Amino acid sequence: MKLVALSFLLGATVIFLATSFWQSAGAPAWVGYLKAAAEAGMVGALADWFAVTALFRHPLGIKIPHTAIIPTRKDALGDSLGEFVGTNFLSERVVRERLRRVGVTGRLGGWLAHPANADRVTAELSTVVRGVVAVLRDEDVQAVMEQAVVRRAVAVPWGPPLGKLLSGVFADGAHHKLVDLMCDRAYEWVKGNHTAVLRVVSDRAPTWSPKFVDSMVADKVYGEVLSFAWLVKTDPNHPMRLAIDKFLAEFAQDLQTDEATMQRAEAVKQQVLDHPEVQNVIGSAWSAAKAMLLDAAEDPSSELRKRVREGLISLGTRLTDDDSLRDKVDSWVEGAASYVVLNYRDEITTLITDTVQRWDAAETSRKIELQVGRDLQFIRINGTVVGALAGLLIYTVAQLIL
Repeated sequence: MKLVALSFLLGATVIFLATSFWQSAGAPAWVGYLKAAAEAGMVGALADWFAVTALFRHPLGIKIPHTAIIPTRKDALGDSLGEFVGTNFLSERVVRERLRRVGVTGRLGGWLAHPANADRVTAELSTVVRGVVAVLRDEDVQAVMEQAVVRRAVAVPWGPPLGKLLSGVFADGAHHKLVDLMCDRAYEWVKGNHTAVLRVVSDRAPTWSPKFVDSMVADKVYGEVLSFAWLVKTDPNHPMRLAIDKFLAEFAQDLQTDEATMQRAEAVKQQVLDHPEVQNVIGSAWSAAKAMLLDAAEDPSSELRKRVREGLISLGTRLTDDDSLRDKVDSWVEGAASYVVLNYRDEITTLITDTVQRWDAAETSRKIELQVGRDLQFIRINGTVVGALAGLLIYTVAQLIL
């Protein structure tokens, strides 16, 4: 395009020189019109060449003031561009109107409602999960879990909340099934251990007691114990059961009010947390969770990915069909975008200005010239043509007047 524009200038120059020599040799009158047009075309071409060149470099290497505008004013242009973007594109009103007009939530809902798109999002989320899990170090996660679980458990007293919980359980009678189970097992044990009871009684009998007397006493004791166990098992209002209920109620109350009981509960808590098996469970919890997450994320048929996919489709359908939900989400999106614009507009525009400032001046000028240079060369061509027409018009008017 530079060659095309230059050819127009050279053409005007050739015509001007030819008509000048022709006039000196006695050319007809109309040659003067052609010479005036060519002369004005030369002036227009040179003027527009100077204007176009002055944008990107010093014409002919001469440092004329207000030339090489883009290289010398690059930073100022970047600042102006950032200010222009911040004022006209990153204003709260513009962002809200644009988001309201676009209908982001409705479009997102319609897109998510398609199973293929939900599958795509699920796959991307799985990739993110795998990446996050792979990046996290096991020892760091375990340290966080220990801090979040163990230290929090140590910091909170167990007595009062446990006592309150047990009080509610005992008041509702939910513990009766456990008591029934214990009574059943006690009866079954006594019933199935006749020999053991006899042996205990015989061992406790005095050495001078005859053996048949020991056997009679043992049978009597066994019968009484079996009868007692049967009554406890079958009678819901047996004094033994009532005593157990009273003991449990008092124990739950002591956990909340008795200092000694609460201290014993704290000691038991500390023993539980310090137990090696408990520590192993806490330490291996992340390893188990990590393996489960990786397996579920990598397997397209896993229950986790199926539920995520179904949840995304359901969310997309709701966002499409539920006007109230869509309006609510739209308001959230607008509010979030407005917050970003109001609080981080300067940081966003700084990204533009800092980027422009880091550019090399000569390289920036060259890149811009390559992008718009074709149109700028048309300016030179048009300058030649328009200058020629203007010169022809001026010469014609001058001839008519004179």
